Amino acid sequence: MVFLLAAIYLGWTLGANNTANVFGTGVTSELIKYRLATILTAAFVILGAVIEGPKVMNTVGQFTNLTPSIAFVAVLSAAITVTIMTYLKLPISTSQAIMGAIVGIAISRGGWMVVPYDKLTKIILCWLFTPIGAMIISIALFVVLAPIMNKVRSFTTFAIITKIGIVVAGCYGAYTLGANNVANVTGAFVGANLISPLGGALIGGVAIGIGSLTYSKGVMISVGKRIFPLGAFSAFIVVLATALTLQLFTELRVPVSNSQGIVGAIAGIGLLRGMKGMDKRMLFNIFSGWITTPVLAACLSFLLCTLVI
Repeated sequence: MVFLLAAIYLGWTLGANNTANVFGTGVTSELIKYRLATILTAAFVILGAVIEGPKVMNTVGQFTNLTPSIAFVAVLSAAITVTIMTYLKLPISTSQAIMGAIVGIAISRGGWMVVPYDKLTKIILCWLFTPIGAMIISIALFVVLAPIMNKVRSFTTFAIITKIGIVVAGCYGAYTLGANNVANVTGAFVGANLISPLGGALIGGVAIGIGSLTYSKGVMISVGKRIFPLGAFSAFIVVLATALTLQLFTELRVPVSNSQGIVGAIAGIGLLRGMKGMDKRMLFNIFSGWITTPVLAACLSFLLCTLVI
């Protein structure tokens, strides 16, 4: 069971990095307090992980043949990668980190020919469509809901509606985060038959929740303010669009990045406003992180697997 320490570590880093994508816009818009946001995130992440998390486990666990020691190397490599990106205050994809690490291990054990490119292609296509899908959904939600909200004349009523909306959408976002991303934390160990899918979902969900409670503020501010300054209504749209995107890919049983989803959703709002106020340099840094993440994780796992196993 010592191997599971790597999963707990990865879950902690995921929670620390990805809480921003659930309530970051709400916190920076001052619609919900940071501490309450992290508590709600932890609770609903665990709920989503246990109820729907096992759906995505096989995609990670059965990507290639895994033993407990190999799964440990994969998860540890992904965790180190996410830790580095979290330290740099960049929202990244834990899905890319774990899949990059597993690909690196496959290459170290059998060369490029043993990589299941059919599975990898499906996953990469889903990664590409995650920000695009979130962007489209955020634009559609804004176009449909904005005229309705514009009819609300009372500022107090408008504020109450948006605050409730942010909290509800954030809780749903935390639920989908747990449902879709818990496989990144413990899916490799499920594939190695070290734990059951339900056990993996519970362990991973708790680890993610602890991460959100303890070390998430830096990335939260980065997402909420540095990419695009969001108003209350726009923040609600962004969180809901991201949650719906993750729910879609959970049903497709593919682990994707809610970091990519949130950035895509924010970009959708930015497009409606003519890109004014959007921090393009910050976006460039985030996109660079998305490319660097799987490559770094693959290199780390390749090196560790070669040296240790």
